[in-house]
Amino acid sequence: MKRRTLITSIPIGLAATTFSLSYPSLMAAIAGEKHAEWGYNNSEHWGDLAQDYAACKIGNEQSPIDLRSAIKSELQPIEISYQNIPLRLINNGHTIQVNSNPGNYLILDQTKFELLQFHFHHPSEHTITGEKYPMEIHFVHKNEQGLLAVVGVFLKEGAENKILEPIWKAMPNHKSSEKIIKEVALSMTELLPTNSNSYRYFGSLTTPPCSEIVNWVVFQEPIEISSAQINQFRQIFPLNARPIQPLNRRFLLTSI
Repeated sequence: MKRRTLITSIPIGLAATTFSLSYPSLMAAIAGEKHAEWGYNNSEHWGDLAQDYAACKIGNEQSPIDLRSAIKSELQPIEISYQNIPLRLINNGHTIQVNSNPGNYLILDQTKFELLQFHFHHPSEHTITGEKYPMEIHFVHKNEQGLLAVVGVFLKEGAENKILEPIWKAMPNHKSSEKIIKEVALSMTELLPTNSNSYRYFGSLTTPPCSEIVNWVVFQEPIEISSAQINQFRQIFPLNARPIQPLNRRFLLTSI
């Protein structure tokens, strides 16, 4: 088992959920399962599609955001513990998602969040002072109380990413059920940057129902992916990124 000690900021105690929603809606969103139909070409109307999606329209702590003017703080470390996993992937119609096995987690403010899955966005959902990266990975974790911790990793154009190559080789071009490739041992720790500097804020899911239950950790340092790999993903998902949302009265923190 490989462990990583990283940097965090906002204690979980500061995170407050503004909107309630049905548990099935939330879990369907996290798992990438079908609920009310939605798409990225009408994201401004997500809140009108279903009652459970109201936060998408009227929420005040929505994600993604532009990462700028962060407050420098002395932050407590978080611990990420990921094992190698067999490749279990799915095209859920909105992204390529890799499902995790039990035993992978992060610890944030003495609270354990189990890794559920990670998935990809093109282009990046978060921006840094207005600039987008070609892609972004989201590692989605959940604790026993139902709060989420999502780790965001930017992907910049560069060398071919050997860790992603088995995913790219197997990813379905169309919506599909889960595909298991047991002979692949995926090293998730190698999808995290070596530099642990990060941004931290409290926000929401970036897809319906847009629930405001997410402790966000977004690494400042990107990892690399080749232009060919970017183009291959773009052929399947030309655009699967929600527009930037206002920060409003939230704190955006970063490590000193």
